[in-house]
Amino acid sequence: MKVVVAHNRYREAIPSGENVIVDTEIEQLRAAGLSVVPFQRSSDSIEGMSVAQKALLPVSPMLGVTAQRDLAALIETERPDVLHLHNPYPLLSPRVIRTAHRYQVPVVQTVHNYRQVCSSGLYFRDGHNCHDCRGKVLGWPAITNKCYRGSAAQSAIMATTLAVHRPTWRSVDRYIALTDKIAAHLISYGIPAERIVIKPNGLPDPGQPDPLGDGFLYGARLSAEKGLGLLLEAWRQHPDGSLGPLRIAGDGELRHLAEQAAADRSDVTYLGPLDRAGMTAARQAAAVVVAVPTWEDVLPTVILEAMASGRPVLGTAVGGVPYLIGDGPEAAGWLAAPEVSALAAALPVARAGAMAMAVGARERYLRHFHPDVLTKRLIDIYAGMAAART
Repeated sequence: MKVVVAHNRYREAIPSGENVIVDTEIEQLRAAGLSVVPFQRSSDSIEGMSVAQKALLPVSPMLGVTAQRDLAALIETERPDVLHLHNPYPLLSPRVIRTAHRYQVPVVQTVHNYRQVCSSGLYFRDGHNCHDCRGKVLGWPAITNKCYRGSAAQSAIMATTLAVHRPTWRSVDRYIALTDKIAAHLISYGIPAERIVIKPNGLPDPGQPDPLGDGFLYGARLSAEKGLGLLLEAWRQHPDGSLGPLRIAGDGELRHLAEQAAADRSDVTYLGPLDRAGMTAARQAAAVVVAVPTWEDVLPTVILEAMASGRPVLGTAVGGVPYLIGDGPEAAGWLAAPEVSALAAALPVARAGAMAMAVGARERYLRHFHPDVLTKRLIDIYAGMAAART
């Protein structure tokens, strides 16, 4: 079986769990014997584009003219059985779905965010969850609030793109919803339930976990929706040093908060943006990984990485976080409401219970998120699409 994996990569300077997942799935599929042909563009390439190319960027989310030409040539050469789409913005465009269908190639899409409806993809703006564009023919609230890249003009283009491509999205042959909440989002958008399969992301097995380190690790974009401000407010409810160290890794618009916290307290260290090796070392040095988004985060990769490494997780009860952490005997950590008082109360509980919870975190990964489990399910999805095509 031959699969084209289409993905617009996010900028490498900002940690992207989606990039990690796409790379991982390609490796796993090849290891399972499939022929995988990547069709990828990177947002990092925009900076080096010519003036003429940059002039066409505003319409790329809608048309992706160059991408369609290149994809058509690739399909004619490779004759794939399936196209698997991840992120199409801004350089690919949802039009790749139409291009694939023109050659009778079925399309599978993994839904990593809410961008069928929301211009930012987050259902989050101005520090709170937002569903103002849900159910509207044109997402004018996104334009008014400059939800896409802080620009009314670019938000207008993205909102128009979403409106124009509503029939395109509804033509996808099979959707992969990472959780039941994403499945519900797709159904509310008008996708028939029989075209949706729930399959979470998984990560390669890093092997037997190292002994627990000490303290907490926060590794994510330093942005409001990822909860850095919430975490620091909760951390300040405890005396300096009483919880062990807090290490913060990542970059983003709230970097100054991490730098200030590290300057103010001896128990906070800002590690800056880290590559994969750096993040691995930071996890090994920690006892608990913190994942405290305040938006409806779909399936944070940082939690998968923590469980695979035998690190329990302290998370907020939003989005896909409860799905990942679980509850009862299978729990891989602790959940708190996305509020300062609730998170402050959970921090010492997590510190005290880290050793006891570590084994359960690793076991939950092995049962539900190991590639041996999830790659087979993904191949079965492809096989069903290829068979229907035949």
